[in-house]
Amino acid sequence: MKAISQKKRKLGDCYNPTPVSSDDDMFTDEQPHKESILKGEGESVPALDVLNGYGEYGDFKLVGHGERTSEQCGTFFHFRGCLRTDLHDINTLDGENFSNKVFVRRVHHWCHKPSCPVCYKSGWAVRQAGNIEARCEEASKRYGQIEHIVCSVPAKDYGLKFQSLRQKAVKILKKRGVIGGCLIFHAFRYDIARQWYWSPHFHVLGYILGGYGKCRTCKRKGNCLKGCGGFDDRNYWEGYMKDGWVVKVLGERKTAFGTAWYQLNHSSYDKTKKRFHIATWFGVCSYRKLKVTPEKRKELCPICQHELVDIKYVGKACVIKHKDDPEYCRDSFENFLDNNGHVRWIEAPKWRRKASGSTANHQITNEDYSQTTLEQKAGDNLIESYFPTN
Repeated sequence: MKAISQKKRKLGDCYNPTPVSSDDDMFTDEQPHKESILKGEGESVPALDVLNGYGEYGDFKLVGHGERTSEQCGTFFHFRGCLRTDLHDINTLDGENFSNKVFVRRVHHWCHKPSCPVCYKSGWAVRQAGNIEARCEEASKRYGQIEHIVCSVPAKDYGLKFQSLRQKAVKILKKRGVIGGCLIFHAFRYDIARQWYWSPHFHVLGYILGGYGKCRTCKRKGNCLKGCGGFDDRNYWEGYMKDGWVVKVLGERKTAFGTAWYQLNHSSYDKTKKRFHIATWFGVCSYRKLKVTPEKRKELCPICQHELVDIKYVGKACVIKHKDDPEYCRDSFENFLDNNGHVRWIEAPKWRRKASGSTANHQITNEDYSQTTLEQKAGDNLIESYFPTN
């Protein structure tokens, strides 16, 4: 402390470091790509798989470590895809051609509960990240570039109830110039030595008054002039020195969806409440001030951009559809015809679409389709519509 005081006297009003929390964890600023997340390939926090009795304190618990909601969670539901094989005869940039192939997407059951160990990452976190992305896209049109901010609670406020803690965090952020955004609550941090330990903080996808570009590119970053008016100036002199809360702005965002998904899948919830909102909105992004009309996003074929429809497999070969299979992939291109020239994929009849996903077996076998002869013959009659003889 004496050394810091001497340094302050030497630099006068220039001593203004970005406050650093001694409790920084090792999972802070990952931004996995949206497409890899939707395909189930996004990398989550590896330490979530082994808790060793940690990750739970009082009423709070890490997501994904409750009880499985239902036996249906994560099981195969049905296929969606694009049967427009006549439009798939296109050479992609990597030299592939999908002529006479059907685009197939496997759809699974998700309960969308943060406590479910099966659905929290691929179901709940994906849907929440999509909602956050949609609201942030609209907010960015009005308030500029979105920033990833970490707001760490000092030890003196650890005893506050969650609602009071959140209200104080919002007050602290507004004092720093964060005018609004989405708060994602984390009750724990992780390091190799201590494992998961109690250290409440908030990850914020929000907007800073005047932006952060001035401080991000400043040559005196970490030692800026007092009174320069930048975020780091307000954060240190008017914030940290008075209230002890550590507020940090991380690197530029490549994807709001990826950031939100990664932070959600190691967030925390109150296990005593039936409905606990982990992600909440404040300031100019609150539901009262920012009205966003929800739009159902269409699922499109990556080749021809036509909307996907429910489809049914009527072939005889096995098709892998279980997520635990090492060769599983959510999206694939499959042959429209088998070796004998029979149609393998047809559009699912509306009255049979629910039945098409009722079986949760590991693979589709010949026995599964012992009663689909009529459907297969009907599919064979479609060949002329896709491959006219004239």
